[in-house]
Amino acid sequence: MRKAFFMTALHPIYQAAASTRNPFNGFLRLATNLFLLAVFLAAASASAQEGRRLRAGYTSISGNMTPLWAAREGGYFKKYGIDMDLISMPSGNEGMNALIAGELEFLAIAGSTTASAALGGAEVVALGTTVERLVASLVVGAAIQKPEDLKGKSVGISRFGTSIDTGARIAIQHFGFEPVKDVAIVQIGSVASILSAMRGNRVQAAILTYPSIIQARREGYREMLDIASLGLPYASTGITLRRSFMQQRHELVTNYVKAILEAIARLKKDKAFALDVMTKYLRTKDKEVLDGTYDVSVTKYLKRIPFPTPEAFRTVLEELAEVNPKAKGQDPRKFYDDSILRELEKSGFINALNR
Repeated sequence: MRKAFFMTALHPIYQAAASTRNPFNGFLRLATNLFLLAVFLAAASASAQEGRRLRAGYTSISGNMTPLWAAREGGYFKKYGIDMDLISMPSGNEGMNALIAGELEFLAIAGSTTASAALGGAEVVALGTTVERLVASLVVGAAIQKPEDLKGKSVGISRFGTSIDTGARIAIQHFGFEPVKDVAIVQIGSVASILSAMRGNRVQAAILTYPSIIQARREGYREMLDIASLGLPYASTGITLRRSFMQQRHELVTNYVKAILEAIARLKKDKAFALDVMTKYLRTKDKEVLDGTYDVSVTKYLKRIPFPTPEAFRTVLEELAEVNPKAKGQDPRKFYDDSILRELEKSGFINALNR
């Protein structure tokens, strides 16, 4: 039926283009009709998007993603009338591409990826930052016993341009070395691939997050630097979306933020619920892994109120400036919009959650 309707709607276009004998008039009519066709297709696409369930992507299987998972598992999206599918994305870059293409409405992702996309011209913006520390560690093998041993070695990361890449550069600089020149940074991919590369001595160190850090410890690797402990403000994980979607669907986006805020409040108060959520999405029942991830990712670093800060995005931009000249001198406030959080704070919604 849709195909029949579509062809019926387009029939006048084909007829108008074919019936004219004046080349110039024919061109004008064809151009006009093609414009109308574009409008028709755009409207059809928007209608189809509104008709399907909404999609929120997450870009890693780590404790930092727990608020999104908890909003789904705790029924908070449903509470606010949102039919939501959660989509696991292979990487931050692929998640961002899906968001820009309209395949996702929301994305839980590092501020560095959001800023990089915005610098490249994408109309994306962070609504909030749930974690403002780079919660990752430099994990080393037996070949590295002291900081000086890092020189000439290789550090494995997931992908270039990610927060993990940034973590590698921060760690290397912390010990007085120059990234790439003194210590190589090797893009490997998944956590499993990184650990495999360490076992095979392809890399002698890696940047890992929870719960992977716990797995690495069990295999005999040592945590040389807890990057978050440096206290550097960094927009590590947040809520990102397209600016146009935020403007067009303000009420829906507000309800999405409410669901995330309620999930955070419950995670902080209800460890049993949090562990149930993590068990499902981290795909483990290992008590040490679950407890360790909760203590770090929820108790220690998850913000109760995810207001983004210029300091956290300034750090992101300073790190990006080393590889992207466009990041130099940028106002960090251009990359986030906290207006919805401020509205909810003014209304008393946030205070009521945290009494």
